[in-house]
Amino acid sequence: MPLALLRVDDRLVHGQVVLGWGRQLGAQFVVLVDDEVRNSVWEQDLYRMAVPDDLEIIFASRAEAEAQIGEWAGDARVGMLLTADIATMAAIHDVAPAVAHHINLGGLHHRPGRIERLRYIYLTASDETALRGLAARGADVVAQDLPTTPAVALDRLLA
Repeated sequence: MPLALLRVDDRLVHGQVVLGWGRQLGAQFVVLVDDEVRNSVWEQDLYRMAVPDDLEIIFASRAEAEAQIGEWAGDARVGMLLTADIATMAAIHDVAPAVAHHINLGGLHHRPGRIERLRYIYLTASDETALRGLAARGADVVAQDLPTTPAVALDRLLA
């Protein structure tokens, strides 16, 4: 079964992901792709506390994700893949464009240099360039915080 959700969210695992998306999709595992978290047992323990016991959480570096994306996509269980930034998701898309075709922007929050595009999406000029590049390479990118809210197409998001 293909991964049901590939999401960019700088908070990674939190209630919207676990309860909003995970339950709606019937997710049985989540892959958290982040080099820093992959190398921090302390952070991994924190994220484990945020998921219910019946949801497996897998921690992967960017390189591991690039190598294992096909395996996760071929898992019989429903899965979700999360990255904290656009660059990591773009790298995964470039390795496996058929798997990482539908990309959800779920939360990129305010930081210096970012401009508000939606109440939950703030982007820099380089973020916008990266997103346009993903779309040009065939990715379907939408912003959607919860499965119950309408998706916002990339061209509308960047207009």
